[in-house]
Amino acid sequence: MEETISLQDIFQTLKKRLGMIAGITIAAIVIAAIISFYVITPMYQATTQILVNQQSSQSQQVTTSEIQTNLQLINTYSEIIKSPAILDIVNAELDLELTASQLASKITVSNANNSQILAVSVQDESHAVATDIVNTIATVFQKEITTLMNVDNVNILSPAMHSENPSPVSPNKVLNMAIAAVLGLMIGVGLAFLLEYLDTTIKSEKDVEDLLELPVIGLVSPITEKDLQKSTRRRA
Repeated sequence: MEETISLQDIFQTLKKRLGMIAGITIAAIVIAAIISFYVITPMYQATTQILVNQQSSQSQQVTTSEIQTNLQLINTYSEIIKSPAILDIVNAELDLELTASQLASKITVSNANNSQILAVSVQDESHAVATDIVNTIATVFQKEITTLMNVDNVNILSPAMHSENPSPVSPNKVLNMAIAAVLGLMIGVGLAFLLEYLDTTIKSEKDVEDLLELPVIGLVSPITEKDLQKSTRRRA
């Protein structure tokens, strides 16, 4: 015997378990809110921009070949910024008590396509600390690159600024709660259909027909106590 599920059956199952689905969804949102607001430590980000631009000694104009050379050096510079050669000096100047690898994990270096600008970002639990770190990295890098690469084509374009009321970059509380709502809804709906599938009790004449594969030839309507009392009074 094949079982077919109609849209009406689906809606009926969802309606029947609506309270459970709503409860699981709300519980997931509340848990995500508690974790986002009270458990996860907020992280702040500070960013500085570094311009890679070789200055020509013979002409005030920068040639196309010089720009291409600078663009090719950007990937190398991105690795140098996160190397112990730079970060050990930053650690010493700021007395961070971090290893070079621990400090490197806080740093993100990005570059837009065909751009000579490097964006160096640092995330930390303190916005002031993140700002000090990223500005020190830029300063140390600008100084040390002349020795490491024997070039002088790095300028600090835009240093990070301290802020009295910074906004954390993580956690994204609204996004976390939205994801929790979707997951809670999916779990609730899945559990509703699972419980309906595991429920093998007979509830209607259709269930009898499906189970016995025999037609129903008669029904006994339920008799309430009120109907029984009316019937007794009529006979009396």
